[in-house]
Amino acid sequence: MVLTAALATAASAAEASADAAPEAVTADQIATQESADSVVEGPSKSAVEAAADHALAALPEVSADGDVGPMRCDNPVKQWYEVSSKTAYHVPSWWNGTSFKDGPGGSMRVSVEKAGKIAGEVSGTGGASFSAIIAEVKAEYSVKVVAEVGVTVGHSYTHSIPAKKYGHMQYGSWGYRVNWAKYKTSSDRCRKVRIGSGTAKLPTKETGWRYWTTNS
Repeated sequence: MVLTAALATAASAAEASADAAPEAVTADQIATQESADSVVEGPSKSAVEAAADHALAALPEVSADGDVGPMRCDNPVKQWYEVSSKTAYHVPSWWNGTSFKDGPGGSMRVSVEKAGKIAGEVSGTGGASFSAIIAEVKAEYSVKVVAEVGVTVGHSYTHSIPAKKYGHMQYGSWGYRVNWAKYKTSSDRCRKVRIGSGTAKLPTKETGWRYWTTNS
């Protein structure tokens, strides 16, 4: 399952890159600006809600097959999310006018030619709630992830290309990738049962160009 907002698409006079950017974000892949245009904020959890979910997260996990037995504990009957493995991730804007390739060697100067929106994406099983995962990431890591962020025309950037190499530029949001899991209280209220899991790629208001090279 994939939940994602639609991206604006249009033909670009420049050649779009056919090589996928590596997922790891490195320090030399720079050129950042903070966007205040068309930002869709996700919900935030209160301190009380976050504390309650942390208490539930500490419960031992049991498989669904073991989810039987009379009530023995007083934990609330609830479903909730847990997130882990937060890593920096460049959420790309995959429409023409924001992705370029040039070379071999020399330098390349690029700018955003088409406006659009960069949206977060959630994948996995168990009927994931996009807004709930955003709220959990905010509460757990204190990062300003958003549901989507708008991109306007402009933001030029220049980068040199090593000899015999091809340079790639991809516009996007400097966001995060996390793993998520969805739980419910077991029937005895003493444990938790995993009912879904997956990954989420979430943008922030910081957008910019990512640069990398290939041999062809």
